[in-house]
Amino acid sequence: MKKKICLSFLVWMFFSAVHVNAQIKKFDSTVKMGDQGYRVECNNKDSDQNTVNVVPINLRNNGPNPSFNVYGRVHRAIIDDFNDDGRPDLVICVYNGTGGVIGSIVALSFTADKSFEPIYFPDIYLDAKNREGYKGHDTYYALTGTLMRKFPIYLTTDTDKPTGGTRTIQYKAMQDNGHLTFKVLRSFDVKS
Repeated sequence: MKKKICLSFLVWMFFSAVHVNAQIKKFDSTVKMGDQGYRVECNNKDSDQNTVNVVPINLRNNGPNPSFNVYGRVHRAIIDDFNDDGRPDLVICVYNGTGGVIGSIVALSFTADKSFEPIYFPDIYLDAKNREGYKGHDTYYALTGTLMRKFPIYLTTDTDKPTGGTRTIQYKAMQDNGHLTFKVLRSFDVKS
């Protein structure tokens, strides 16, 4: 009887592992603004670190195509002109942490000298106002040249289900000490 239970458990574990691995898909997406844009590829095999390759579309790049490692898995690519220079910028949404629910971004700006510059994204844990009630589950989208971040708010009494409504943060890419950085324009909470 013990052998049957043990064998059944091992078979269940095998199929559970196969099911989890089958759900992890390679990311391959093309985003465009007019006829210019980017193709973004990531194998997403490892939950900790993956390589992202970016191929510009109808943008003359004077250097090598961007390729870099990210901590987590890529789920989405967004294109817009986040710094108002008339050229398409790229935002790559990466999720990590326990359960892959903590969102962050890696962003690139295509510059006038036909190269790429990073757009730095602030760590929400360093933002005393907006980190309150944050436990991930971020959603990112573009809105007329700004980057929007939305997530559920967890109250101190919440365990696994948030009851504090949602918070939306609006970011704009701006120069800061010689670097492009996403700065918070505003944030607002909507109660449930």
